[in-house]
Amino acid sequence: MRLAQLVENLKACTDGRSPVPVSPGYDPEISAIACRAQDVRPGALFVAVKGFTADGHDFIGQAVANGAVAVVCEQPVQADIAMVRVDNSRKALAELAAAFFGHPSDALTVIAVTGTNGKTTTSYLIESILQSAGLAVGVIGTINYRYGGQLFNNPVTTPESLDLQRILADMRETGVTHVVMEVSSHALDLYRVHGCKFDIGVFTNFTQDHLDYHKDMAHYWSCKRKLFIDLLPAFAGKTLLRAVINTADPKGRELARETRLAHLTCGHHADSDLRTLKARFDLHGVQARIATPQGKMELRSALVGRHNLENILNAVGVGVALEIPGETIAAGIRSLENVPGRLERIANTRQRYVYVDYAHTPDALENALLALRALTADRIICIFGCGGDRDRGKRPEMGAIVARLSDLVVVTSDNPRTEPPAQIIEEILVGVRRECAQQYPPAELRRGFRAKGYTVMVNRREAIRSSIVASRSGDTVLIAGKGHEPYQIIGQERLPFDDRQEARQALGELR
Repeated sequence: MRLAQLVENLKACTDGRSPVPVSPGYDPEISAIACRAQDVRPGALFVAVKGFTADGHDFIGQAVANGAVAVVCEQPVQADIAMVRVDNSRKALAELAAAFFGHPSDALTVIAVTGTNGKTTTSYLIESILQSAGLAVGVIGTINYRYGGQLFNNPVTTPESLDLQRILADMRETGVTHVVMEVSSHALDLYRVHGCKFDIGVFTNFTQDHLDYHKDMAHYWSCKRKLFIDLLPAFAGKTLLRAVINTADPKGRELARETRLAHLTCGHHADSDLRTLKARFDLHGVQARIATPQGKMELRSALVGRHNLENILNAVGVGVALEIPGETIAAGIRSLENVPGRLERIANTRQRYVYVDYAHTPDALENALLALRALTADRIICIFGCGGDRDRGKRPEMGAIVARLSDLVVVTSDNPRTEPPAQIIEEILVGVRRECAQQYPPAELRRGFRAKGYTVMVNRREAIRSSIVASRSGDTVLIAGKGHEPYQIIGQERLPFDDRQEARQALGELR
């Protein structure tokens, strides 16, 4: 594609002006687009993006040396190649990527799932429904991105726009027709999904998270609502119903009142388009009768907990919006056996109920513990920590939640990154001590525990093993925070570590 042809897509990034290269008449063929100078190859267009720790404008010289034939930038720089000035290079990158890869979302039915918690589980449920309908599905999410029987690592929930458009183009070329995409608040704020034409948006819920980035809940909410107020209405979708909104959540009710999109509401109230009529929960999952615009449905799911019924309703709403028959929707819900790292049961013969969950927000942690508390008659042991270099305000709140709902709290490390683990733990303990006075020395736990209490073990491996040793037949053990993650970030290093493997090994060592 020629530079001039690509540049025509940038009017939205220059306040409506037609951007013109600094060197008129120079119109090179563009063989690739790059936003990292080290990725530039001869014939590439380099887009200089200001990042959190580095500014792409400082690496234009390296990009030119590597063979860039043109540069898109926000500020003037000295280089002997064509330059295009824009007001927002992140937005420009998204526009250019979509154009370079032939606007792949035009040919796909794209379902965007956003919210603080439940995005991954809802995406898995939607995928299962679409597969039951015989559709070719691709998924882009927190755990991975996958299509056509292939799985790929995904370092962030929603990829950078350049990577995202490439993935969508690959999906289109391999015959995918429907894409389910988890859309994070970071992606919405940083224009990663700009240039995507979404057909259906799903709102799961809204609670505290990511305040290290957003600084306050108002900014966090403004990013979430952007999907429904700005992005979805910008294009005509391929479905009549454009949004599925969980109105069991207060912000969902607000969003349903505010959006101009034709939408479905999900909840437990009589005025919800999809609502629960009857439900039963146990350690084997959920059975529910629900009302939908298609009529009543009988649902069975292996997913544990009341909060998962909200995720199920949201997924059913997408099936209804796509006009998939009710029996097919129910079959899709039934066929999903588990979601990696989301109240994932660790099978064992030791009569312990051990679960690994990704819960790393106050709301998610409370939901997981409430689900288990409602289903177990014995003790609950919870092992958890809080991530370093992230929102510090939620640490004491999470500590208080776990201490209130557990019989034994084991506070440990969870991706401390560059913060001292002991400092993070001390901030968690402020909340723990509000609810629980008894502290157990770690060495005592191997003899078990009698009364409600807490302990501190900085080493996560030892925390998991000691907690399982301290458990007795019938106890429930929740290992929270990391879920599917196969690593622990300590300092700048990402070290191999999987809660599920550690739990299996500890269970195998029980006498």
